Amino acid sequence: MSHNITVANVIEKLPSRFVKENATDFEATFQFTLDDEQDFHITIAEGACSIHEGEHPDPNVTLIMDAETMVDVITGQKDGMSAFMTGKLRAEGNVMLATKLSKLFSREKQR
Repeated sequence: MSHNITVANVIEKLPSRFVKENATDFEATFQFTLDDEQDFHITIAEGACSIHEGEHPDPNVTLIMDAETMVDVITGQKDGMSAFMTGKLRAEGNVMLATKLSKLFSREKQR
């Protein structure tokens, strides 16, 4: 269980965890649609990542889940593939892009 880590905390830390060496020649927009929190999207282009609240008009892939699942997957508490297999995470669009997320962001150091 996430120890009072919120979606906002996780989103705030994403830019510092972005591994730009793994984003060379990579462009995509990942839409996160959360059942119980503010939706947001991450755009990766030209070796940089930007995070925006709300919905993107034309994302490459949309990941649909609840806030707890999103926090657990992004902090490394839960594997994204197992969340997908157990129905906690749904994906629409270019689903293969979702598998690249773990290479684009380093795991958060848990202390």
